[in-house]
Amino acid sequence: MVAMNAGAGNTHCPFRFLPICGYTICMIAYSKREGLLLFIGDVFLLVASLWLTLFVRYGDAPTEEAFFAHLLPFSFLFVAWIAVFYIFDLYGKHTLFLKRRLPGLLFRAQVANALLAALFFYAFPIFNIAPKTILFLSVFISFLLILFWRMRIVPNFGFRRRERAILIAEGMEKEMLLREVRGHRRYAFTFIASLDLGKISGIHFEEDILKRVFEDRVTVIALDFQSEKIEAILPRLYNLLFSNVRFIDVNDIFEDIFDRVPLSSLEHSWVLKNMSRSSRMAYDALKRAMDILISLPLSAVSILISPFVVLAIKLDDGGAIFTKQERVGQGNSIIPIYKIRTMSVISASGEAPPQAVTRAGSFFRKTRIDELPQLWNVLKGDLSLIGPRQEFPHLAKLYEERIPYYNLRHLIKPGLSGWAQVRMETAPKFQAAYDETREKLSYDLYYLKHRSFWLDMRIALLTVKTLLSRSGV
Repeated sequence: MVAMNAGAGNTHCPFRFLPICGYTICMIAYSKREGLLLFIGDVFLLVASLWLTLFVRYGDAPTEEAFFAHLLPFSFLFVAWIAVFYIFDLYGKHTLFLKRRLPGLLFRAQVANALLAALFFYAFPIFNIAPKTILFLSVFISFLLILFWRMRIVPNFGFRRRERAILIAEGMEKEMLLREVRGHRRYAFTFIASLDLGKISGIHFEEDILKRVFEDRVTVIALDFQSEKIEAILPRLYNLLFSNVRFIDVNDIFEDIFDRVPLSSLEHSWVLKNMSRSSRMAYDALKRAMDILISLPLSAVSILISPFVVLAIKLDDGGAIFTKQERVGQGNSIIPIYKIRTMSVISASGEAPPQAVTRAGSFFRKTRIDELPQLWNVLKGDLSLIGPRQEFPHLAKLYEERIPYYNLRHLIKPGLSGWAQVRMETAPKFQAAYDETREKLSYDLYYLKHRSFWLDMRIALLTVKTLLSRSGV
């Protein structure tokens, strides 16, 4: 066997790849490392900003007693502020690389934090912080410190040396992955070569792989292990394990970068492996309890605002308050759901078009008020707060005929909000849209595979952001 001096390549990344079909990918470790770095730095700077606030306000370094007297109530605020940062996606994968957006994003988060601070100290007068200018001064100073930290210091920490990799796959998703990794330096490796599995017969192992591995000091080979075509070269790739070359699954990389499942990887073995529900009984019970605990107070709120909803509709066009629709539920069952009517009513003379959104309806849709009656479906158990978005039966039938494995999304209860809703910029709604639905399915399957209490919490927080920005799909 030809020896390879690749030991130095191992220093490029402090985290080890597992050998075949490794689940722990170095890129994941980098993402977690950066997220933890941002979190620790933000917490430290929030505490430091309080000290600086007291210094600026009183013109002298605060005593230890005075500082800790302020730190106690502010510690509650810091927890809430970090949660706001999370809502505004300041700990997302791409946070370090959106420098043009970061000031505006952080500013909006701090505006929300200032409002939280005011509400907190006026609602809990037991924490006697005077003068109240300390609150807003601390928000302003922390904004400057965190902005400088994230834009000037974090990018220079120097753990961005990348390993060299070869990509062996095929299809559109391979091209997406290739463009993404080559186009950004945020990943722990870069593809120096790409081989098309669709042309496996034309791959010359010694020239296209072996020579590149040795001459270019390749330490990573990314393979599509789901493809049967890879079987032809697997025995020869096996020998590279002894030259410190590590192998990772292209599909795992795709999931971790794009937060969705590559549909090209779907086959019966993948489905049976990842779609089993038996191991999530505890999670399902906890999720059901959370659905009830959250839906009950929200239902009370919907009752309180219902007179205003009725008044708005009656003043607008005087039509019915609710509409009844059928959607596909868990196990392909058909469930009736109720929504506040947002579409115009056709008069006897046919003056109003059948698909026109009313003025009140437009507001109800932007604020999601039209979906409040679905809380009854959540309490009944037909829907969940978080899950794949429920679909119209006639559209679901069309998609099942054209999109393989589409009905997998009906393995669990549909939800009022879901992973696709907070990740996609646009999505199909009332008419068949096959390409968009395939993308939505890839997000839904990611949720089915990775669903957990923490992923549900992330979706809930991002949904809050969506509602506040009046965006979403």
